[in-house]
Amino acid sequence: MVVMSHSPEETEALGQRLAALLRPGDVVAFWGDLGAGKTAFTRGLARGLGITEAVTSPTYTLVNEYLSGRMPLFHFDMYRLTSSDDLFDIGWEDYLTRGGICAVEWSENVADALESAIRVSIRRVSDTDREITLEGGERLANFSL
Repeated sequence: MVVMSHSPEETEALGQRLAALLRPGDVVAFWGDLGAGKTAFTRGLARGLGITEAVTSPTYTLVNEYLSGRMPLFHFDMYRLTSSDDLFDIGWEDYLTRGGICAVEWSENVADALESAIRVSIRRVSDTDREITLEGGERLANFSL
């Protein structure tokens, strides 16, 4: 499914709508260049999960944990990782079993560990416009805009 977003607010709203479909243990893998809107989409996921904390990029911490919603959100930044081995070294499997959602920025760096993830590709079309492609099998077949 391909959606056009014309603002960060629209990107967040799309993330919020996707959150309604998510179940404990789901992984949302983001693909896109720096500044494409991955964190904006994640802010929307958080809002859709009822999370009240401010969502920021986990660039320097590798993972931010948000626990105030109906499910926890674990927001990863894999920019500095070089392989899925690094991902497992930071406790990836533990996060998968904690009953939350894992949102993974720079997922291309650990793609072989994210094969069953819902994939969100964000491509910058202009300063404000983004082409967002959602892929995820049966779950997204029921996703409507």
